[in-house]
Amino acid sequence: MDDQGIGLAREALKHIQLFWCLNDTEIEVRRLGGLTNLVFFVSLNGEQYVLRIPGKGTEEYINRSNEGQAAREAARAKVSPDVLYFDAKSGVMVTRFIDHGVTMSPDGFRDRDGSPKRAGEAFKKLHSSATEFNFRFELFSMIDEYLKILATKDIELPEGYAEVVRSAESVRAALQAHPLPLAACHCDPLCENFIDTGKRMWIVDWEYSGMNDPLWDLGDLAVEGLFSPEQEEEMIAAYFGGGGPSAAERGRFVIYKAMCDLLWTLWGLIQHANRNPVDDFWAYSINRFERCKALMATAEFPRHIAAVHAG
Repeated sequence: MDDQGIGLAREALKHIQLFWCLNDTEIEVRRLGGLTNLVFFVSLNGEQYVLRIPGKGTEEYINRSNEGQAAREAARAKVSPDVLYFDAKSGVMVTRFIDHGVTMSPDGFRDRDGSPKRAGEAFKKLHSSATEFNFRFELFSMIDEYLKILATKDIELPEGYAEVVRSAESVRAALQAHPLPLAACHCDPLCENFIDTGKRMWIVDWEYSGMNDPLWDLGDLAVEGLFSPEQEEEMIAAYFGGGGPSAAERGRFVIYKAMCDLLWTLWGLIQHANRNPVDDFWAYSINRFERCKALMATAEFPRHIAAVHAG
């Protein structure tokens, strides 16, 4: 495969009727990026699109049928671009390109005024919609599933991981004591999954989406975006409005900041085992695990657990 995967993208486009034309040199294709998938900008006849080709090994842990359903429902909820093509077998997908959109990063969330607010508004729009996703995102079940995948690979867990999972049982008990109504959630809010126009924030990539506690999305984005306390409060204020979160809601937000790192540590180890060349996924996993342990070791963390347990 060529370095940018352009040849692979052009071959995929040949199988999509939307891009059938007499001379495929009329189709402009350029690489946009992607952490585990290949993502491309495509232009034809003045129309602009995004092509996504799944990465190697993603079939082990992604249900493409569920993803397709979620992507279409998120588009109906007006938080994600329209899905123009989706192949549930291969996972190849085409969506509308967002004009004047900027793919976000931690630096983007820091430097683009109002971007945490716009992200909070987008989450509120999604979570308060009547949208239903086919999949249920269950934190501890996913941890178990990822551990099963890793058991089939030649890789060791970071030292102390099992002990941290055991200590997280108090988190599980608190969350189960007063469960919130489930909402349609993105569940994997990497900064790069946000496209900002300066007026509104769009959310893309619904591979891990499902019905979930909505506070997961906020806690996870705060971690992924390396949010400062001020950025966290900007997002939370936009999401909750004038009343702000209760002690239990804020507790869930903080708990999920730790739990997303616990879960995505395992995801990173799977990428490392699959020899994903995009990043140093061993370092990624270790950094996430250490951050999780550090937050769980703070004096405030047990108080947030107690607030969640009290409801």
